[in-house]
Amino acid sequence: MRDIFETRDADAAGRIGELEVPRAGVTVETPALLPVINPHIRTIEPAALEETFGAEILITNGYVLYTSDDYRERALEEGLHELLDFSGAIMTDSGSFQLSEYGEISVTNEEILRFQRAVGSDVGTPVDIPTPPDADRDRAERELATTQERLEAAESVDTGEMLVNAPVQGSTYPDLRTEAAEGAYGTTLDVFPVGAVVPLMNGYRYAETVEVVRAAKRGLGADAPVHLFGAGHPMMFALAVAAGCDLFDSAAYALYARDDRYLTVAGTDHLEELDYLPCACPVCADHAAAELRALPDERRERRLAEHNLHVSYRELRTVKQALRAGNLLELVERRARGHPAMVDGYRALLDADLEAADPASKGTFFGLSGDAARRPEVRRHHDRLDRLSVDGERVLLSEGGDNDRFDSTWRLRAPFGPYPAALSDSYPLTAELPERLAPAAYEAAAEGVGRLAAANPDVAFTVAHWGWPETALAALPDGVSTLELGPDSEPPSDDR
Repeated sequence: MRDIFETRDADAAGRIGELEVPRAGVTVETPALLPVINPHIRTIEPAALEETFGAEILITNGYVLYTSDDYRERALEEGLHELLDFSGAIMTDSGSFQLSEYGEISVTNEEILRFQRAVGSDVGTPVDIPTPPDADRDRAERELATTQERLEAAESVDTGEMLVNAPVQGSTYPDLRTEAAEGAYGTTLDVFPVGAVVPLMNGYRYAETVEVVRAAKRGLGADAPVHLFGAGHPMMFALAVAAGCDLFDSAAYALYARDDRYLTVAGTDHLEELDYLPCACPVCADHAAAELRALPDERRERRLAEHNLHVSYRELRTVKQALRAGNLLELVERRARGHPAMVDGYRALLDADLEAADPASKGTFFGLSGDAARRPEVRRHHDRLDRLSVDGERVLLSEGGDNDRFDSTWRLRAPFGPYPAALSDSYPLTAELPERLAPAAYEAAAEGVGRLAAANPDVAFTVAHWGWPETALAALPDGVSTLELGPDSEPPSDDR
């Protein structure tokens, strides 16, 4: 089907988009959260998701319905929308999770796709093979081949207007994830879930999660909506969106509530350990922590689930606003400070190939730590230094003012490095940065000096700096002179 996804705004590798779901007759704004609905255990009714939280799309398990004595015939007779009392889009899973957990399921790929269409699913899923992290490569390759065969077989099943997922597998092998994504994108299927990542997220392996997502994105076109299967915790929404994910499904809101766990954007708290509820959602505004603990089990579970959804949807709105404003990476950095493993995820994101996707101009650059030196804006500035013309044979690169002993003077600012004075008011050189920068910022500036010097081998450069660390000075190329600025420093000299 394809031609169903359009990007409206972009920042880093994230985007606000519109996903057209023809069978439901709706367009879903992404990034979007799909609350998981278990038809047998409805902690929160789908109608309430729609009315209270504005849910535009949800997900339920097609295989559970297929094998259910209570709901199979009702789903076939009434259809999912009537059965669940939900007017938005409904996605169904195929039983792949049960396959990964129990080793077998009692349905074929074609049967489950036909069943999903018959019950009125808007987005169906074939039976892929979720290869877990750290599986040996031979297994990952075998199971990936099986998944690709099933995706290609799904193309021949008459699914009508139902969109069909094309899961991207490949375990923790980036090259296999890219290969899987290329194979999935080469089919006529529509939505591209990155699968079998829940064990990574449960193990706080956020850096590897980012690497898996970026590897999958390398094999997909820009028009491919990407679903991060099982990513339901709000603490990682900003990171996952910045890595390029558009859809998330969450059973966490209900599962955690069942265990008296309280979600925040910084992690998970146990209700019994809270003296205060650090949230302003309706649940937390109406209850003290002790009052919430004292509620009967079923009512307490529902209230916690409501809180967990409130914080999840609020975080998605926060992510969208940051994306629209062009400061998504600043939000990711703030969220990363909530857990050491999230810092690893943020750094893995900065190591990724973001320059092509990240807009060249946006709002003010805010650098909060030494990691700002690895932002795509800094790398892009370095990449463009060879496009700029340098006047004269002796050029001063100065953190201070001009000096008429040189043919020309460029400005010098960590972490960007050198730039002509005429660009001083241009993004990202208007950045807001701490006065006390980490050594990595100066080392990045030195790298920029090196790039400029390499592009202009016949020019003699002098760096005038305010007490750069030795690691940054050592990173300057041979032939670049230095002068430390200060109240008693000598003016820059022609003597090299």
